[in-house]
Parts: sequence; structure tokens; C-alpha cells
Amino acid sequence: MDFDESKTHKPDGLLKIVYVETNRPPFVSEVSNDLKSLQRAVDGHIAPVYLGDGTILMCNDEAKLIGMDGNRRLGDSTIAGPFFIVGEDGEDFRSLTDDEIQRYMKRFAEPEQISQQEVEGDMGFISCTY
Repeated sequence: MDFDESKTHKPDGLLKIVYVETNRPPFVSEVSNDLKSLQRAVDGHIAPVYLGDGTILMCNDEAKLIGMDGNRRLGDSTIAGPFFIVGEDGEDFRSLTDDEIQRYMKRFAEPEQISQQEVEGDMGFISCTY
């Protein structure tokens, strides 16, 4: 029996995101636009990193403090733990456009090897424009 995704019920308020896990290629996913779901996606409290192009990198606010593995480099900083990219719409989030999805799938395509020492040495704030 074939599965017809068009006949499934999806909840309202889903955001199309690019999700990036440690040591894995990114993938396109959906997340509910509520705090609990956003926190579950990063395994803890969320922290926004505004990328300056209408998108936000959402990561775990305490990832480095609790010893999560390094995931990707962003400018001169490292991101630890899982993170995702979502669109920015004023004070709200929005789904990524196809162009944004393509850009971030390419940007984070290759997993990066980041030592725990590098993560621990980068415990400051993240501020960048991508």
C-alpha cells in the first residue's frame, strides 16, 4: 500500500526549517511554532543568533556549558549541540524560503570536526552576520 502524504493532517503553525545535528549533514524539517517544540529541537533553552539576512540560527543557550559536542563554526565562534535555521518576520518566526533552504543546506552540508577544547575555549557570546 502506498502512503499518500497529502491525505495526512498536519498541525497549523508548522515552520519549515533547516535542522543541523552534530556530525551529520543538514536536512529540511518542520517544527511547531511554540516554545516547547522549539526548545525540544535544540535539547534545551533556545538562543537566537540573528544572521543579518532575515534568518535566525536557533541553538541551545547552555550547550557549551553542559558539554554538548561542537557542531559547526560560524564566523569566529562555534555552535555546540543541534541547531536550526528559521526565517525572521519582525517579532515572529516564519518558514524558510526555497532559496534560504538551498543556501543553508549548502552552507552546513559538511559536518565539521570540532574538539571539546575548542568548544570550551569559545564560551562567549555569538554575534555575527552571515
